[in-house]
Amino acid sequence: MANTLYQGDLPDGLELGPVVAIDCETMGLNPHRDRLCVIQMSGGDGNAHLVQVAKGQTRAPNLCAILENPDVLKLFHYGRFDIAAMQNAFGAVTAPVYCTKIASKLVRTYTDRHGLKNLLQDLLGVDISKQQQSSDWGAPKLTKAQLDYAASDVLYLHALRDKLNARLIREGRMEMAQACFDFLPTRAGLDLAGWPEQDIFSH
Repeated sequence: MANTLYQGDLPDGLELGPVVAIDCETMGLNPHRDRLCVIQMSGGDGNAHLVQVAKGQTRAPNLCAILENPDVLKLFHYGRFDIAAMQNAFGAVTAPVYCTKIASKLVRTYTDRHGLKNLLQDLLGVDISKQQQSSDWGAPKLTKAQLDYAASDVLYLHALRDKLNARLIREGRMEMAQACFDFLPTRAGLDLAGWPEQDIFSH
């Protein structure tokens, strides 16, 4: 397993395969205020590729090519936030997507614990540390602990998707889940456009 850090964009010619796990680290939870700092990706082979985004950066062509490629499925945990953060930074609309948090909420209705740490413990028996979650991701030089933490957020999403899909199929909710995944880029767009909290489907 290796973590590789790049500056500004993925390198030319990097192939991550047809299913890519993605997560982001930002300075906070408001994409209009808090800048995007790191994007981590994995093709499911145990390796993580991390892109450090410079302050004020608005382009990452190789990264955006993956985000917008209709033949590459992008895996997220709470994709709503990551999709919005990357769209706000680069203007790229990420699709198609899969979100393990949405899948969990559709099939693990016996619990309200749908965080990635809980899912990995419950479904894969993997324990990850969240100690670096609130660290300074805007620092010019990231620590090894930060890189390892960022990588852990994407290295297990492929296996997690397999486990969740089995339950979605078992419970007859796969079609509903897929409809939610398909809507997710629009939901992120609504967040950016000024409807982050309001339920537009309510009365």
